[in-house]
Amino acid sequence: MKSIITMNVQTIGIDLGDRSHQLCMLDAVGQVVREEQMPNTMPALERMFSALPKALVVLEAGTHSPWVSAALTQWGHEVLVANPRKLRAISDSQNKSDQNDARLLARLARADRALLSPIRHRAAGTQADLALIKARHALVRSRTTLVNHCRGIAKSMGGRLPPCSAASFHKNQDAVPVELREALEPLIRTIAEMTTKIRQLERKIETLAEEKYPDSERLAQPIGIGLLTALAFMLVVEDPARFAKSRQVGPYLGLTPARDQSGDVDKQMRITKAGDGYVRALLVQCAHHVLSSRSKPCELKTWGLKLAERGGKAAKKRAVIAVARRLAVQMHRLWIGGEPYDAFYATKRREERTGKKEAMKPTKTTTKEKPLKKSRAKTSPTRPSPTAG
Repeated sequence: MKSIITMNVQTIGIDLGDRSHQLCMLDAVGQVVREEQMPNTMPALERMFSALPKALVVLEAGTHSPWVSAALTQWGHEVLVANPRKLRAISDSQNKSDQNDARLLARLARADRALLSPIRHRAAGTQADLALIKARHALVRSRTTLVNHCRGIAKSMGGRLPPCSAASFHKNQDAVPVELREALEPLIRTIAEMTTKIRQLERKIETLAEEKYPDSERLAQPIGIGLLTALAFMLVVEDPARFAKSRQVGPYLGLTPARDQSGDVDKQMRITKAGDGYVRALLVQCAHHVLSSRSKPCELKTWGLKLAERGGKAAKKRAVIAVARRLAVQMHRLWIGGEPYDAFYATKRREERTGKKEAMKPTKTTTKEKPLKKSRAKTSPTRPSPTAG
């Protein structure tokens, strides 16, 4: 360790692994002064970095990057967490190895930090609160899988289980065909236990929102948004001041199209799907509800239905994504502004400027086109709970 302390180490690249990490240390002129492998444990990390003079440490975002970056920062080092989606030089390398990856990370950080597109990890407390929401999501997804399995097995034997929500599925145990009860009854009992656990988590989430994140109630004001979506949005964004404009929230959550433009060619791409996939899925689900016939009238619904009527096989999908993106913008504005939600804010502003009152047009789906898929059907096994958005 003494030899490392005396070395003029300026930049360190770490290729994180599940069992071990690969290190590459560069001096002030960019020469490799040391390369080695170390165990993926806190004691080994502390022995290597706690006594090392302050250096720039760069690593890729991954499973272990949150606690590793927090420990390195605590020991006085400057840490950059690189976005792996932007490092095609590593993922597409024809000579890829842990040693080469660590070396490339160190050289990229030394050349230009912007090349790494560094990200910022959430605080440990925020991550723990978000884990509570995602634990509920994992249980709901597992319960849906079991419900669908039971229904499919029953159909294969000529039976049909009665339609109901996933939360009440276990109450139809008597409807299971006699020849399948030995196989399905353990699954149905598991579904009942999952339903109980889901309800317990939902109560904890509601308490968490009320006691620790009171702003979530204000963010849940837009039509289609529920407490679960508002709280998950707050935990993922964490700091609303990180965005100079509310419109930057859409790209952060992967709700804007990717771009592939060269010369006269500008391709129409799918959305990037960057950021947290669970929050993005919640917003899309909320957008489906806004555009359904059951939602209340609002400017966003009128605007979204106009997009859906423009034609094309993908028009409705684009409308759903556009509404989801605007819902994210609305929640961010409510978060930083503190003003009450107004479903007809833009209309009232235009009326104030022009002095003319605008007639509200009915927002019903046309009979020629199929209505948008409803995301909250009562018979759906994936129906969200009262806390869901």
